[in-house]
Amino acid sequence: MAAKPTEKVLTSLQETLVDLIDLSLQAKQAHWNIYGSHFRSVHLQLDEVTAEVRLASDDVAERLVAIGGEPDGRASTVASSTRVESLSGGRLPDDKVIRQFEERLQSVADRIKSTLDDVEESDPLSHDLLVTVATGLEKQAWMFRAASGDAG
Repeated sequence: MAAKPTEKVLTSLQETLVDLIDLSLQAKQAHWNIYGSHFRSVHLQLDEVTAEVRLASDDVAERLVAIGGEPDGRASTVASSTRVESLSGGRLPDDKVIRQFEERLQSVADRIKSTLDDVEESDPLSHDLLVTVATGLEKQAWMFRAASGDAG
């Protein structure tokens, strides 16, 4: 029988799950409300973000269950515990969306990376999953930076 995961591993996975769910909802909200000269490309990129982040959130939730945790992706939990900055309602100019999503994606990746040492020590498989998730988020953040002309 596998060892019980540490609280740090369970917490890191749950916090990542909540942030990923919020990112997917915000990406879809922006997708519906974006306007501007780069509408089409950003509109499509937001769909890519939504799909990638939803898949990642499913992988994280299933990992939580596999190690004895209880994933909580309820709307009330996401609303009360997300660490992703909220997105304003209404119409959203494409240049603002590009900047906001680059920042949000990078921030979530950075928060995941800040937990990696503790997670790796007690659960290398959860560590590998989180590395994969953070890598995908950083790639998406870079794509938004490139769209803004700041891919450095």
